[in-house]
Amino acid sequence: MPSKAKPVYKGGERMKFIEMLHHKSHFSKTEVERLLQMLKQQCPNSPKIRMDRNKFNDFVHKNFEMTDEMIVDRVFRAFDEDNDGFINELEWVKGLSIFLRGTMEEKMKFCFDVYDMNADGYISREEMFHLLKNSILKPATEEDPDEGIKDLVEITLKKFDYDHDTRVSFDDWTKCVNEDNLLLEALGPCLPNLKTKNAFLELVSDAQHDTGMSISAQQKLKGKVTY
Repeated sequence: MPSKAKPVYKGGERMKFIEMLHHKSHFSKTEVERLLQMLKQQCPNSPKIRMDRNKFNDFVHKNFEMTDEMIVDRVFRAFDEDNDGFINELEWVKGLSIFLRGTMEEKMKFCFDVYDMNADGYISREEMFHLLKNSILKPATEEDPDEGIKDLVEITLKKFDYDHDTRVSFDDWTKCVNEDNLLLEALGPCLPNLKTKNAFLELVSDAQHDTGMSISAQQKLKGKVTY
C-alpha cells in the first residue's frame, strides 16, 4: 500500500525545473515534486526518467479504472506532446495537470485531441464511428450491429457540426460543449471519474489544493492508488 510521496528537492537547477513545472501546471511546487517522485518510481532501472506506453497504460488502468485500450492509447498520445513514444517529466506534470485539475477550456482541448485520431484538426465521421463502435456494447441478436453505430454517428455529427461541413472542428466542439458540458466525453471516457481522481490527488495534494473530500472519505480512499 503506497504512502503519500515525500518531496525531495535537489540543487538549484532542479529547483528551477520544479518552479517552471509549477508555473506550467495547476500543482504547487510540493505537488510537482511528489509527481516527479512517482514517475521516477515507474522507471527505476531506466537511464532516463520517462514512462513508455505499456507502463502508462498499466498506470491508467490501475489508478483511474480506464480499460478502453483505444481511448487509453489516445490519452497517452495526448500526454506525449513531442510524439517520441515516451512521457517525460514535463509531459507527465502538464498532462496530469489537465487530467486532474484542468479548466473546462483545457479539458475541451484535451478530449478533442484524444478523439482527433489522425491529428488533422477535425473529428471525422469515420473517427466517430471507430470511437463509438469501440465503446458501445453491441446486441448479439442484431444482424448488422454497425448500422446502429452508424445511426448514432449521424446523430452525434448533426449535434456537433455547427458549420455543416460533415466534420467537427475544434470551434464546433467548443461551441457544443460550452452549451452542454455533459457532452465533453461524448465519444468515450478519457478523463478520470471523481472517485479515482480524488483518490490519486490525496497522494500528492498539499494544504493549498484540498480535494474537497471529507477526512473520513479520504481515509477510505487512501491506499487504493497504486503506482
